[in-house]
Amino acid sequence: MNPVSIYPVPGLPEISRGAALERLIVDGLTRRGLSLEAGDVVVVTQKIVSKAEGRTRSLGDVQPSARATEIGHRIGFDPRHVEVILGESVRVVREAPHVLITETRHGFVCANAGVDRSNTGGQELVVLLPEHPDESAGRLRDGLKEITGAMVGVVISDSFGRPWREGQVNVAIGAAGVMALRDYRGDHDPAGYQLQGTELGVVDELASAAELVMGKLDRVPVALIRGAQVAGEGTVRSLLRNPATDLFR
Repeated sequence: MNPVSIYPVPGLPEISRGAALERLIVDGLTRRGLSLEAGDVVVVTQKIVSKAEGRTRSLGDVQPSARATEIGHRIGFDPRHVEVILGESVRVVREAPHVLITETRHGFVCANAGVDRSNTGGQELVVLLPEHPDESAGRLRDGLKEITGAMVGVVISDSFGRPWREGQVNVAIGAAGVMALRDYRGDHDPAGYQLQGTELGVVDELASAAELVMGKLDRVPVALIRGAQVAGEGTVRSLLRNPATDLFR
């Protein structure tokens, strides 16, 4: 059992389309007196990845459909925002005042399809999830290796609510170079009991741990996790439960 250290990486500028996140992250680490080492995990917030990829929309350019207008009036939500949410969704799971729970095209079930209006850089601007978050994590990992030579893992995180529990937690929506699940099925506990269904969502644990040093309003979009020993080739897509085995659908 090795200790795990988590370092915040503050000081990144406001991110715009085409920003070289790899270089900005390395420069941020250098300012902190840190450099990447093999086995490190870099956790990056979804928002800066999306901004760098141009995944933003100005609500001033959105014309809400009749359906979006109807839903917006029903739940007390900006119909333009609803229109963007519907465009990112394959189905609406639940409606409630000021929120839509939807399933995104990625397969995530979350509030407002991940379309966020906070910390966007403009009052009329919304930020969408990356189109292919695992691929985004892979590109970022490749870029960091090119600059530093270090083989690291990358996790892209976002804040999700949870059924049956209050409070949001950061979870992984994209990953590269880290194990996604740690499978204990078939192993035996100290008393000899064979574990039947224990799989730990490692990438989600990494995302949640990183949030402890990021904060929601502190403008710390990157964290470095060292010592976790979670190198692997998993993706977040592998965490999406098959509807046929989902007892809560």
